[in-house]
Amino acid sequence: MRDIDKRLSVGRRGFLRGSATALPAAALAATGMGISATAAWAQSARSLQPQTMATLVRMARDIYPHDRVPDAFYIKAVLPFDAAAESDGVLRDMLESGVRLLDQAARAQFGTSYLGIGSEADRVTLLRAIDTSPFFAKLHGDLIATFYNQHELWPLFGYEGSSAEYGGYLHRGFDDLDWLPA
Repeated sequence: MRDIDKRLSVGRRGFLRGSATALPAAALAATGMGISATAAWAQSARSLQPQTMATLVRMARDIYPHDRVPDAFYIKAVLPFDAAAESDGVLRDMLESGVRLLDQAARAQFGTSYLGIGSEADRVTLLRAIDTSPFFAKLHGDLIATFYNQHELWPLFGYEGSSAEYGGYLHRGFDDLDWLPA
C-alpha cells in the first residue's frame, strides 16, 4: 500500500497569491462590511449576493464535512452556482430566498445569522430542518459533482483516479491491503 502525504504544501506563488488578498480582505473587514475577511472572495460574485455565496460555502462544508480539506475546494464547488444564477433567474431567486430563510431560522433559534453560528452541530440542526426543501436538495445534489469531481482534491482522500486507461484495478493495487490476513 502506498503512503500519501496528506499535508498541503504552499509554494512561493501560492503564498504570494494568498497574501495579495490579505490587505483588501482586511480593508473590507475594517469598513464593517457584512462579510468576514475570510470570505472576501465572495465580493467577486456577479449574480448572487456575497453573503449568499459565503453562506453557501459554509453550508457546503457542513453538508460534506472534511476537516483536512481547505475552504478553497468548497469555494470552487460553489462558484458554479453564481455562474448558473447569472442566466437562470429562478435558480438565483431560489438560492437567495433559501439563504434568507436559513438566516431567519438561525436568528430565531440562535440570535445570529447562519454564518455567525460557531457550533457545527447547531448549523447541522438548522440544515436538518430544511433537508426536504428544493433549495437544500439542489445544493446537496449539485455539490456531489462540483465538490468531489475536483481532481486536485482526490489525493487528499487517497483516490488515485480512474484506472480504466491503465487496464483497470486488477493489477494496480486493488488488493494491496497489508493489514488483512492472507
